[in-house]
Amino acid sequence: MRSTKSVCPECRKIITAFIFEENGKMIMEKSCPEHGNFRDVYWSDAELYRKFEKYSCTGTGVSNFQNHGLANCPFDCGICHAHETGTLLANIDITNRCNLTCPICFANARTKGVIYEPEFEEIQKMMEVLRNERPVPCYAIQFSGGEPTIREDLPEIIELAGELGFLQIQVASNGVRLAKSPEYCKRLKDAGLQTIYLSFDGVTPDPYIETRGFNALPLKKKAIENCRNFGPSSLVLVPILAKGLNDSQVGGILRFAAEYLDIIRGVNFQPIAFTGRIDQSQREKKRITTPDVLKLVEEQTNGEIPCDAWYPVSSVVPISHFLSAMRKVPIPEFTVHQHCGAGTYVFFEEGRFIPITDFVDVEGFLEFLREITPEINGNVSKIRILAKVTREIPRYIDENRCPKTINVARMILDVLKTGDKEHTARFHRNTLFIGIMHFQDLYNIDLERTKKCGVHYSTPDGRIIPFCTYNTLYRNSVEQKFSMPYIPTNKSRRQ
Repeated sequence: MRSTKSVCPECRKIITAFIFEENGKMIMEKSCPEHGNFRDVYWSDAELYRKFEKYSCTGTGVSNFQNHGLANCPFDCGICHAHETGTLLANIDITNRCNLTCPICFANARTKGVIYEPEFEEIQKMMEVLRNERPVPCYAIQFSGGEPTIREDLPEIIELAGELGFLQIQVASNGVRLAKSPEYCKRLKDAGLQTIYLSFDGVTPDPYIETRGFNALPLKKKAIENCRNFGPSSLVLVPILAKGLNDSQVGGILRFAAEYLDIIRGVNFQPIAFTGRIDQSQREKKRITTPDVLKLVEEQTNGEIPCDAWYPVSSVVPISHFLSAMRKVPIPEFTVHQHCGAGTYVFFEEGRFIPITDFVDVEGFLEFLREITPEINGNVSKIRILAKVTREIPRYIDENRCPKTINVARMILDVLKTGDKEHTARFHRNTLFIGIMHFQDLYNIDLERTKKCGVHYSTPDGRIIPFCTYNTLYRNSVEQKFSMPYIPTNKSRRQ
């Protein structure tokens, strides 16, 4: 059992929560003096919980933090000196307008007579705050909403992000405008957009009819085809998973992605977060946690992607430390909480998925990097280190089990030798990344997780707020504070 701090779902006061094992699951239980007891499944597999536990890391956070407060965490976000992870991916909501009305959207976008839509100049300042983070400026940004393609000046916003030095620029979209206009897809690509995060709930009409109100699957396919032909050249499918809704479609989604490997770079499953008031029975019926998804993937790929192919995001910290030491500059540390989610890379060959863990001794490889990094910091020459890496890395790769068409050892060595954007992108072009990120809600929020969050929102008042606290505690107040009357316009804000 461990104790942590959480929040009452009713009054939102800070209360103590306990996480303990029961019947092979990890349960969170908490009690509010005013509103009683709350209980939820934290992780549905205690054994996997313990496996991931050993990858706990403490990061250096942000040195030019914005807030000294800690006693009232998470109500003094912005971010404070106790936050342990810098901004790995920044979200900026550029509008709360949307061309769909989906009930499961955590942004809860809807027409209210007023809109939250920061001016172009405000967005510029929000991006500048992110780029001014120290010791590591934010390099990855995602424009979201609402539906960001609603804004006519989105291409100009993307161009500005590139000018400010963001290396990875993404847009989260429902795909409606992308499906309707190939010319718009090209316009986004020409502006410098690299990746579309496309909501994608399944490979049959049923989940779309329930969550979107109509069969959106043809629209999704058309958006993918338009991006394939006109750009951007990278798509990530983002299924929101809920039990009884689309949990039977996990394998089908992965097979669908494998058919489009020239354009689809990843699938990022997001177990549903309950952003509104919902009773215990409904949460038990629909709640799905990271281990549930791992098991669904194993079952629905006929064991091709087993549960032991997955690692927490924090497992890659030794790679970050090695590259930082080699390049003599601080780079992003993926020190997010070990139970925030999971990921793996798979290859697809002759109709089969081949996880990287099938032929790479991942734990041995990471331990090797952990051991060699102090040698770099101890002033051993870069040439000697690279020679040692070249000699040792093949020991962790079983060439007999490798994909036949790709030199995996060479790809890994190229990334380690340079760590540059091109070699990293080349690796991603030959694999499918599969991720799971279980965002928290008021029923399962763990403030220890929040302290390590690496996905942050930038707001018009200059604050940087962790993703889960923003969507559970801050979104409404931020949008109300910076809302304005709804005045339709097609005019670009950047003249």
